[in-house]
Amino acid sequence: MLFQISKATKSYGADVVFEDVNFEIKNTEKIALVGRNGSGKTTFLRCISGEEEFDKANINKANATTIGYLAQKVIEDEGLSVKEELMKNYRHIFEIEAKLRELEKVMIDDSNENILHDYAKLQEEYEINNGYTWESEMNTVFSKFGFTKSDLDKRINEFSGGQKTRIAFVKLLLSKPDILLLDEPTNHLDVEAIEWLENYIRNYPKAVVVVSHDRMFLDRVVNVVYELEYTKMKRYVGNYSSYVIQKKNDIERIEQAYKRQQKDIERLEELIEKFRYKKNKAKFAQSKIKYLDRMERISLEKSDDKVFHARFKPRLKGGERVLDIDNLVIGYDHPLATINLNVRRGDRVGIIGKNGTGKSTFMKTIMSLMPALSGDMLFGHQIEVGYFDQQLAQFSSDKTVIEELWDEYPELDRTTIRSVLGQFLFSADDVFKSVDVLSGGEKVRLSLSKLLLKHANLLLLDEPTNHLDILGKEALEEALKDYQGTIIFVSHDRYFIKEIATSLLIFDDQDVKYIPMTYSEYYELEETKEKEIKEVNVIKEIKRKETPLSKEGKARKIKQLEKAITEKENELEEARELRYEPEYYQDQTKMKELDDRIDDIHNEIANLMKEWEELSA
Repeated sequence: MLFQISKATKSYGADVVFEDVNFEIKNTEKIALVGRNGSGKTTFLRCISGEEEFDKANINKANATTIGYLAQKVIEDEGLSVKEELMKNYRHIFEIEAKLRELEKVMIDDSNENILHDYAKLQEEYEINNGYTWESEMNTVFSKFGFTKSDLDKRINEFSGGQKTRIAFVKLLLSKPDILLLDEPTNHLDVEAIEWLENYIRNYPKAVVVVSHDRMFLDRVVNVVYELEYTKMKRYVGNYSSYVIQKKNDIERIEQAYKRQQKDIERLEELIEKFRYKKNKAKFAQSKIKYLDRMERISLEKSDDKVFHARFKPRLKGGERVLDIDNLVIGYDHPLATINLNVRRGDRVGIIGKNGTGKSTFMKTIMSLMPALSGDMLFGHQIEVGYFDQQLAQFSSDKTVIEELWDEYPELDRTTIRSVLGQFLFSADDVFKSVDVLSGGEKVRLSLSKLLLKHANLLLLDEPTNHLDILGKEALEEALKDYQGTIIFVSHDRYFIKEIATSLLIFDDQDVKYIPMTYSEYYELEETKEKEIKEVNVIKEIKRKETPLSKEGKARKIKQLEKAITEKENELEEARELRYEPEYYQDQTKMKELDDRIDDIHNEIANLMKEWEELSA
């Protein structure tokens, strides 16, 4: 057992977040912590990390277990360059490297067996700790989060808040703790970065605990799910989809058992009532009373499945041709992309691509919130547009919820306004809350209520699922599936894209492609292409190896390989000798470059030897 918590409780005043919960991490498990917004998932992670404390808990942790958590403030000195900050993860490697340099200096005058043994041992430790590959690893992880190599030399205080968070995330991944705690790691990442992160976490050699509302991410990464609901926690083995099925089956089984027990109780109570006052049956009645008293009553588990139920209805049907876009160039001071697109009534176009390629800019250009650089755009007959902006949805206002909606639609009566707010879970006194105190998810629901009253026949949605929990996303999916109009939407939530999109508009740098297929079809096609490319490369390699050489050709090739091996071995010896030159052992940078070169020569010799052995066999 790597980590175990039992009887954990946490409260804020009279508000109980969770109570007497049990939680454990075994070996290299990949665990999801799921639950509604506000159920206490982040609080639980913070308590595990030590940023907060449980009110009470029994905690057992394996010796020297390290825990890494993406805290709010993980970069203390923002005056450092990114590279300097990330290199803090490799201090152990640099210490070994320094010891190696010291021994190399000693070996100039004294190379006895003990010193050589110590040197060999340090070199082995250096290699185990990725001493030869740390820089490559750092560059790879950094670039996958949307940064360029030149960003490594920038100071951290030059970056935006979101970029600083991503830098902190990179640092956390590179530190490789025994338990990696991740709270909404896919937020603000594009699809390509999310898919890379999935692969990274799947192959992470240690344990991971993740809070996420990205269902596809959870399905592809985790093998255990803990649900936190109504202050209680329950463990399920399997990925997210498996958890959903197991939970449904559990609820059905408990409901059936509850109904059976209630019938049994009703039957026994009738018997007791019938015989308790009859002298010759009183003893029988008393035994049944005792049986009922001892019975362990089944209680129906509370399940927080309350979601909004909304129906988006267009006021007008609108023309068949919804939107025609011809060579539309979008951007600010320079072009970001050129788009050609013909949207017809009933289309659901999902826009995907890397961050910064122009997806949101495209939506703003359609809405005339920013001018196009060139090209043409034409809406069809009687097309009415409703727009949801991910940033505008997180607005501030000192109005109440009901005032915010009513001021936008003053012609509607109070009953209609309250009815619409009720559809989006604003009931009773909720409608008198100040907008400023609403959570991110509540603000999204309020923005969607405004969109519903627009009765548009074309919906433009820019990241509509941000800040919604999983049940909220599912509710929005159901509402949009029933919608009779046309949808153009931007999203990084692949499950949402899969459920809604009938076609895709893919932004890749300045190249924009329209793909007339669903996300599932597109993903399957891309996987097939990738597989075919790999197969072709394998076949080419096999054919290259299987192409028979004549006896003379084989002998000639063997001689060439033997000559190349000899040359490389001489090159290796020369490089090794350079280690004892002051020019190198007094210059750490040059010594590192030399070590890299020696490592490369080793690999070249190994490849040449392998080919020589195959030909000589």
